[in-house]
Amino acid sequence: MKNHRVRPDLLGLHHVALQTSNYDATRAFYVDIFGMNVEWEPDADNVYLTTGSDNLAIHRVAERADFPQLLDHIGFIVPEAVDVDAWHEYLVEHDVEIVSSPRTHRDGARSFYCVDPAGVQVQVIHHPPLSGKRVN
Repeated sequence: MKNHRVRPDLLGLHHVALQTSNYDATRAFYVDIFGMNVEWEPDADNVYLTTGSDNLAIHRVAERADFPQLLDHIGFIVPEAVDVDAWHEYLVEHDVEIVSSPRTHRDGARSFYCVDPAGVQVQVIHHPPLSGKRVN
């Protein structure tokens, strides 16, 4: 019989790293539009952002046709369902490309998707099991 280790607890997914050939616009999108704070900027090609309980790394890369983006989307949790609609209006006012309008899902979550300058889909979501816990 194998001696299995006990799986350690996880605290959740709080770090995402994005590679982008549109570094300056992507950095500005998350800092100026989403209001994330710069946690650390070691050089002109890398920045680490936070809302206080997470970490988003943005890394500058040269545009390459052979580098497919495998990331489907990232998501920001909001406290209330009405906040999803408020974010939608805010992002429309800031000329952010909207992929889908706000909708309520079968599980009671409410969300919509937009696209950042690097082409990554960003979901703004009220997910009742998580939204009751303030993230910042």
